[in-house]
Amino acid sequence: MNLQEIINSIESLPTEERDYLFEFLRKKKEESRGDHFWEGLQKFRKVIQSEGIIFTDDDFADLRDRSVGREIEL
Repeated sequence: MNLQEIINSIESLPTEERDYLFEFLRKKKEESRGDHFWEGLQKFRKVIQSEGIIFTDDDFADLRDRSVGREIEL
C-alpha cells in the first residue's frame, strides 16, 4: 500500500474512527519526542561509567570561542 492509498483509506473512514486515528498518532509522536533523548542520555552515561571516563572543569576550559564573530560589511 502506498501513501496515496493510505490517505484515500483514511478519508473513507467514519469521522469517529478518523478522530481516533489522529489522536493515536498525536500521542505516539508526543511519546517518542522525550524517549529518544532520555535513551540517548542513558546510553551516554553508561559508556562514561563503563569506560571509567572522568572529566573535570579543566576539560572544558578554553572551549568557548571568545571572538566577537565575523565582521559585518554594510
